[in-house]
Amino acid sequence: MRTRCAPLLAVLLMVAGCATPSLMPPSQAAAVRDRDRALAARADTIHATIKDSGRSGALAYLDGGHGQLVVLPGDSPIDAWTRFTASPDSAKSRGTMPPVLTYVHRADIPAAPEAISLSALEQQQALRISVVSLQTELAGAHRMIEDRLGSVERELRETIEASRREADAAQTAARADVQRALSAFADDLNGVRRLLLQTAQLGWLNHELAVENAGGVRKVASASQELAASSARLEDTMRQLSDTLAGQLKDLAARLDNIQGKVTSLK
Repeated sequence: MRTRCAPLLAVLLMVAGCATPSLMPPSQAAAVRDRDRALAARADTIHATIKDSGRSGALAYLDGGHGQLVVLPGDSPIDAWTRFTASPDSAKSRGTMPPVLTYVHRADIPAAPEAISLSALEQQQALRISVVSLQTELAGAHRMIEDRLGSVERELRETIEASRREADAAQTAARADVQRALSAFADDLNGVRRLLLQTAQLGWLNHELAVENAGGVRKVASASQELAASSARLEDTMRQLSDTLAGQLKDLAARLDNIQGKVTSLK
């Protein structure tokens, strides 16, 4: 324990010696020297407390009311101070704290003690509380953003799924409409094909009828020509017969006249 006390005392004296008379009043320099001497005298107790706590160091000070040594273990000055303020007795002890505390490192850590003001510790604690509060708010905001993002993703998935279903339904309906239109077109095409076939058949029949009509007309014309020729021949024959009959009647009349003359002469 004495081997630990000697280095601590030397370091405390060195820290105290660094504050030259030109930088602090004599009374303040004397108070710093007294504080360092008092803490150095209790170095064994300070290091024993640090060792038992398992921390990297501790804040040490002498209580202003009774001069009792107070050791606050912690891995850093602000860690030791935060642990202290979280304890139930911190409110009663704050009133007897000196304005400056000393952070003593563990014996195996080659670092000099640090003089830290109480106001600096309080400011660091307030800053840490603010940071923790900000981190909490950020974590809450992050959770809210994640929740909102998850909600948006769900809504987007639902919207995409609904759009996909609507698109599938519209595509199915469009496919059915196209199929119906194709079927109707096929029916129309078949009707047009039948109409064209019937038109072709009618054309062929018309052609056949025209050919037959032309043949009939030619036959009628030929018959008319034959009838006209026969009529002419009949007319000639009738004229000839008429002429012959007239001659014969004339001869008969002459004979009758002769006969009548003869009869008359016989009377």
